[in-house]
Amino acid sequence: MEINQEILESIINTAYEWIVVVDADARIVMMNDAYCKFLEVTREEVIGKPVQDVIENTRMHIVVNTGKEEIADVQRIRGNDMIANRFPIRKDGKIIGAVGSVMFRTTKELNALTERVRRLSMELEYYQNELQRESTAKYRLEHIVGQSSKILELKNLALKAAKSHSTILLIGESGTGKELFAHAIHHASPRSRKPFIKINCAAIPESLLESELFGYVEGAFTGAKKGGKPGKFELANEGTIFLDEIGDMPINMQTKLLRILQEMEVERIAGHAPIPIDVRVIAATNAPLEELVKKDQFRQDLYYRLHVFRLDIPPLRERKEDIPLLISKLLEKLNFEFGKWVTKIDDEAMKILYQHDWPGNVRELENVLERALNIVESSVIGIEHLPLYLKKDKRIHAPSHELNLKKVLAQVEKETIKRALNAANQDRYKAADLLGISKTTLYDKINKYGI
Repeated sequence: MEINQEILESIINTAYEWIVVVDADARIVMMNDAYCKFLEVTREEVIGKPVQDVIENTRMHIVVNTGKEEIADVQRIRGNDMIANRFPIRKDGKIIGAVGSVMFRTTKELNALTERVRRLSMELEYYQNELQRESTAKYRLEHIVGQSSKILELKNLALKAAKSHSTILLIGESGTGKELFAHAIHHASPRSRKPFIKINCAAIPESLLESELFGYVEGAFTGAKKGGKPGKFELANEGTIFLDEIGDMPINMQTKLLRILQEMEVERIAGHAPIPIDVRVIAATNAPLEELVKKDQFRQDLYYRLHVFRLDIPPLRERKEDIPLLISKLLEKLNFEFGKWVTKIDDEAMKILYQHDWPGNVRELENVLERALNIVESSVIGIEHLPLYLKKDKRIHAPSHELNLKKVLAQVEKETIKRALNAANQDRYKAADLLGISKTTLYDKINKYGI
């Protein structure tokens, strides 16, 4: 196909590079306006002249003779070092000319581009490292603090579970450290060098959960990324996926999850080809799954599929002997964050911490210590540094002369709700979660007791 001479010249003249074309005798047949302007000549003056008479230090005539291309060659023209490319032009196996271009008009331009590429490479490496860090287990079993018999037994079971490939179900109240155990199990498993991908099933809107878990193909829906997007299961291939708050997963998603666990393959939204995966699943919940199964809010077959290796994480109130060790570790962490040196809790304050039932578990304990560090001015936390609701704990017991069971239970319930609200910083959704009741029930009781 022949290209109209006028069109060809228009293309060359609009190019960013300086371009020159020579014939088989190394005579100039075309030079774009940018190159002419730099050389301070007109096209009429240079057309037909030997290229070496017009451009100093050129090697275009050598390329015509040798037929060998020259890429990124430094050429000095009018006192400037430039980066030039030269290519032979062939037709029917015969060299009929050559084309040359100056990509960088000074070596500074090349150096600037090189520096830009270097910076982009560094940024890419940084984000790759960040992605690797985010998809890697952060904690090990030794990071789980506690010497109580319950914790030691649980850590031993977790280590045994880690060595297998079976699905693990972590059961425990909010704040007991379910995610910590999930990280530790992955780290102790044969998959430790592979991805650890986590997703909170309660934190993602139902409309987005499917695409987050399973991914989608290009054009699957309005706003879908070009090229599609892999889901969490694909990202976790050969590693572990941690499904937190599994009890809040919608029923329709439970059905799809069950199929994935049975078939070990995933299909993206609007996709047609199943993708085989090798994923170890760790699920966690603070919801009573057995009760949800009875209410048809959780699939029974999925429950049993997840319930292969169950680990029940004890609440803090059932292992209060670990409180001193937990306090020591938490203070070490908080001192570093706050730039303080608080090393002790006095006996009266410690007594109050022991008396508290900790509905918010270790997370609540950390919040209490963080509050104390914000106001303490010495190295010792005293009773005056503890939140008011802890110091009122003794009042949750009904007066000894009160024998009416309904009144006693109402008083205890009222004070327990107050404590939960304080532990959750008045966040009623979190307080309901701590109490193990629905938000609607909590609102009803708040109105009932005038809290």
